[in-house]
Amino acid sequence: MPTPRAAVDVGSNSVRLLVVDGDGARLTREMVITRLAAGVDATGHLDDLALARTLEAIAGFREVWASYGVESRVRIAATSAVRDAADRARFFDGVRAETGVEAEVITGEEEAQLAFLGAATAVEVARPTAVIDIGGGSTELIVGGSDGEVAGWVSLQLGCVRVTERHLASDPPADGELRSARSMIEEQMDRAEKVLAEQGVAMTDAASLIGVAGTATTLGAIHLGLPTYDEDRIHRTRLPAAALADMAERLAGMTSAQRATLGPVQPGREDVIHGGALVLHAALARMGLDAVTISEADNLDGLVASLA
Repeated sequence: MPTPRAAVDVGSNSVRLLVVDGDGARLTREMVITRLAAGVDATGHLDDLALARTLEAIAGFREVWASYGVESRVRIAATSAVRDAADRARFFDGVRAETGVEAEVITGEEEAQLAFLGAATAVEVARPTAVIDIGGGSTELIVGGSDGEVAGWVSLQLGCVRVTERHLASDPPADGELRSARSMIEEQMDRAEKVLAEQGVAMTDAASLIGVAGTATTLGAIHLGLPTYDEDRIHRTRLPAAALADMAERLAGMTSAQRATLGPVQPGREDVIHGGALVLHAALARMGLDAVTISEADNLDGLVASLA
């Protein structure tokens, strides 16, 4: 008889848990913002407090998955922040001590494949489609083929935390900082086009774009004017390019305190969401599409599906 299973995605900005039953139906989905990537870009090492927050969140998740009867079918996967840290062994040792599970670092390619698997089957959009996963430290862009499979992918050193830490120091950011951030993002978009071209794929091949992960879903929630974060309403939201451009400009003109007053902006995201908005807007513009469709299903869903 199929048993329940759980997956934990340890991202640069947040740690997320998904528990499903033996048939794959969701039992719970939870998220804690821990900012594991804090300082990693500058120092190459995990910050002590950020690591402690992350391990505390994972320990809490262990109690949650155990309460649903999950015993051994657990996968804990870390992404950009741990990939980039020279002292990543501290993370592995801590997770093992807290949960008894051997965590893993997934490659950019694995992250891209999982994001595409999770999102492309969860929303109805024009095909072929592309999926963009804007994390804290990296952004994965995956372009599908006419057969519905991955045709090309690229992992960019471009995330909401990385953009903010490198270029958006002021609160709100100064015009020169915004120009520097946009320049960095455009350079990474140039790289994306080059890497995809080497795989025989162009960003403009996609007839639609699906946005996954916290930046995209939060922007979708702001677009809807939600008083609080509501994933059922956010899922499948169509965010027009013009509305995204206006939102990116508006968020960049706010202070972190002002962004925090926006109902669906979860604590810990208010000081980086504007950096993520710049990335999503640039990608959508480069692809020449008029909207991005938001999906709550992403690489976390792909992770738990891999345990089936």
